[in-house]
Amino acid sequence: MAARLTRLHRCVGGCSSPNILGDATLVEVLMIRRATQADIPAMVELVYELALYEKAPEQCHLTEQQLREALFSPAPALFGHVAEVDGAVVGLSLWFLNFSTWEGVHGIYLEDLYVRPGHRGRGLGKELLQTLARACVERGYARLEWSVLNWNEPAINFYKAVGAIPMDEWTAYRLTGDALRTFST
Repeated sequence: MAARLTRLHRCVGGCSSPNILGDATLVEVLMIRRATQADIPAMVELVYELALYEKAPEQCHLTEQQLREALFSPAPALFGHVAEVDGAVVGLSLWFLNFSTWEGVHGIYLEDLYVRPGHRGRGLGKELLQTLARACVERGYARLEWSVLNWNEPAINFYKAVGAIPMDEWTAYRLTGDALRTFST
């Protein structure tokens, strides 16, 4: 995906001039960009925050090395974008390609979308999601899909507001841990 920078300028502190963008003391800069190796520590921290928010911190074991290898190996299995506010990483999207055998083209599966609570409501989550939607359209991919916990009403409402449709007729299944090991033998 070509690097696409989106800069959203928001006046903070009661700005009144339409030309205020020239005064750095009164403007915060919001940017969505591809993740870099320098972002790895902040991204791992955000993943752990997401696990805590999703009431499963004990299930999160991600290391910086694991994320670095997944994102930046010669054949990456994972891709990522970050949301920055004034140079600080405050949100992320982590995703990978899937494939629709019925349509014969790729799609994107969004593994994680997270914006720190203090930075929500500024359009960062929407912009992260739109970045992936643009990639799908530009590349001719069939779909952008993800899962959300049934109790996460704020996320569900957000997804419905952007036009996403719940796939209620599907039930997700997973093999993990002992069940995975037992079945593999």
